[in-house]
Amino acid sequence: MNQTSSTITTGFIGTAEIDTKKLWDDALVNIELSITPANFKTWFRDTRIVAIEDGTITLGVPSVFVRDWLRDKFQSMILKVLRDQATFIRGIEYAVVSRTEKRQENRQQSINASLPLEEYYINKSDNLNPRYSFDTFVIGPFNALAHAAAKTVSDRPGITYNPLFIYGKTGHGKTHLIQAVGNHLKRSGAKVFYVTAERFTVDYFNSLQSGTANSFKDKYRQYDVLIMDDVQFLNSKEKTQEELFHLFNTMHDNNKQIVFSSDIHPSLLSGMEERLRSRFAAGMIVDIPAPDLESRAAILRAKAAQNNITLSDEVVDHLAESINGNIRELEGALNSIMCQSQLLGRILSLPEVQVIIKNSAKPRRNLAVSDVVDKVAQYFNIEPASIYEKTRRKEVVKPRQLIMYILREDFAVSYPTIGQKLGGRDHTTVIHSCEKIKTELQRDSSLEEEVAQLRALLK
Repeated sequence: MNQTSSTITTGFIGTAEIDTKKLWDDALVNIELSITPANFKTWFRDTRIVAIEDGTITLGVPSVFVRDWLRDKFQSMILKVLRDQATFIRGIEYAVVSRTEKRQENRQQSINASLPLEEYYINKSDNLNPRYSFDTFVIGPFNALAHAAAKTVSDRPGITYNPLFIYGKTGHGKTHLIQAVGNHLKRSGAKVFYVTAERFTVDYFNSLQSGTANSFKDKYRQYDVLIMDDVQFLNSKEKTQEELFHLFNTMHDNNKQIVFSSDIHPSLLSGMEERLRSRFAAGMIVDIPAPDLESRAAILRAKAAQNNITLSDEVVDHLAESINGNIRELEGALNSIMCQSQLLGRILSLPEVQVIIKNSAKPRRNLAVSDVVDKVAQYFNIEPASIYEKTRRKEVVKPRQLIMYILREDFAVSYPTIGQKLGGRDHTTVIHSCEKIKTELQRDSSLEEEVAQLRALLK
């Protein structure tokens, strides 16, 4: 059994006192039964609960790498195990805590002695992730113009390039760059808020239903900088577009900086009102295309250095040449290599890396949409014809959403084409399905495994 400290730490929920050491020890027992001994020893050693606040557990971990791996691969399992023991738990956050700090007897002293927790995870007040900074952004020929525009906005917010509109396909670094703008301006004292277009829409309609629309307006008008990601989600959402239009005008008239991102150029946002599209074009529009070969190699070296892992030149060259998609694919391959290297306790050879990449690579050959439908339907043991039908049966909805996601992410099929090929559906339905899968992949390791298996079938 993993024991990280002899100190009993307590958290307070209302008037109830929680023994967090016992809570985590009990959770570890169940986690150990659910995964391999090697995984348990590698990822859960030197972990502990350092705080509980408003139903959110803050889990102390020994390194950034462990934090990212637990969040990406085991988040849903950890949350389920903890909720089975304490139903008030609603979420998990992570803090990198040194072993010296873990041995301190007072939990509050431990947290204060380390760097502030907001240094390590997304700040709830502004939704900014401190990992996304200009310092960690790798500049190459493919993104140099976007980087220069973002830096200019950071130096002269509300004056030059307002709004700044950055577009490009998934995984090209848009979110990193626009959040880097936010983090830079935040350090300068500006009041910044980052929000996805989907979250903005949900918050707006919740405010209408609860009769708090004025509070919603006041909330967004208080910021000096508004950063909205994935603005294509607003296509055909007329009421939300109208609210954004008025918010845009208010902020722009007061020289407050606005930053948008989208997966396509604003002129191609077919479901967007013309008055909004014209405002998107009023500042600076810049594209981030796919990274070139040299940039992919530079990104790999930078990411490896950030995670203290050694990669030979031949391994870097092989990865850069083999993975010609987005930056997230490169990071995913690098995470797999780091995991295997840590488990084996040594640097991997090129043949070992080639095996890892072969098993995790996306399908590259050309396939018809019907081929993808047939393979996915076969995997889920349903009739291919049901994918095209206007049905919301649960056993069909998930496979259909996965098909849409794979067609978009792996084969770069346009949203309208996917909708047309899968029974004449509207492109906004396709966008919503793809975004839903993306969101769930971040917290559901079993879904991630299903996607990997489907990609293997489609090779």
